[in-house]
Amino acid sequence: MRSDSDHDISARFLFDEADIRGESVRLQEALAEMLSTHPYSAASKRILGEFACAAVLISNNLKYRGRIVLQARSDGPLSMVMVECTSDREIRGIARGDISADPEDHLALLSEGQLAITIEREGGQRYQGIVALDRGSLAATLEDYFLQSEQLNTRFWLASNGVTGGGLMLQQLPAQLEQGSEQRGEQWANVCILADTLTTQELNGESPQTLIYRLFHEETLRLFEPKSVVFHCSCSRERSLNALSALPEGELAEIIADEGIVSMNCEMCGVTYEFAQSDIPGLAKPKVLH
Repeated sequence: MRSDSDHDISARFLFDEADIRGESVRLQEALAEMLSTHPYSAASKRILGEFACAAVLISNNLKYRGRIVLQARSDGPLSMVMVECTSDREIRGIARGDISADPEDHLALLSEGQLAITIEREGGQRYQGIVALDRGSLAATLEDYFLQSEQLNTRFWLASNGVTGGGLMLQQLPAQLEQGSEQRGEQWANVCILADTLTTQELNGESPQTLIYRLFHEETLRLFEPKSVVFHCSCSRERSLNALSALPEGELAEIIADEGIVSMNCEMCGVTYEFAQSDIPGLAKPKVLH
């Protein structure tokens, strides 16, 4: 269900007099659903909240149907964190490892980590970039990635308290309105200085529209219609059954003999799918003709 509230929306905007675009997001109900399936610590929730906000901000730059996947692997307490967002702004995510660990610095959960940013186009095309998580924040890591991969100045501001999450992204576009490098540099520096006044409380608590107005009310910009963000898991009974078909028939038959059914639980959303012997190809008893 799509929400009409200010809790789960992203808003895109363009500066009329500078080659700069932006995006702001705030999550609450969608984040709560994503976090509800596992007993995450406060620090784990903050990491997942920041990853979710970042995934939404990046996905809104997709010019085709697909999804963005942010996945970190580390030697720290969390061995893996993954959040994905589709071009329809549907999010889901999970963390694995010691999800009860609760250091004061939540990024310590991903020590010696690497971040993979994967862009998957519906129907086939796939691109992945990898960058070290060694800049002290997810925002700084993503800024490095965009500068290296797209050669575009990009800034992120991300925050989550584990209950809500918010984010802002600014990106300098190729020269169109302003050709002079000095003027372009001044314009970029000015909007970043304004955005640097943001507090984590504002990112977590303000709607994107309110946040954009507070920062840039003296600038001329176009604010596009905000879009809602929801939690949605792409699991299904059919996909679970297809996954079972990869297991040895003998192993499945043994489970059926012991339990009467085969159960598959989705780690992302907590839904359990149950299959009887007659549901599983290869184990279903053939009809006897008389």
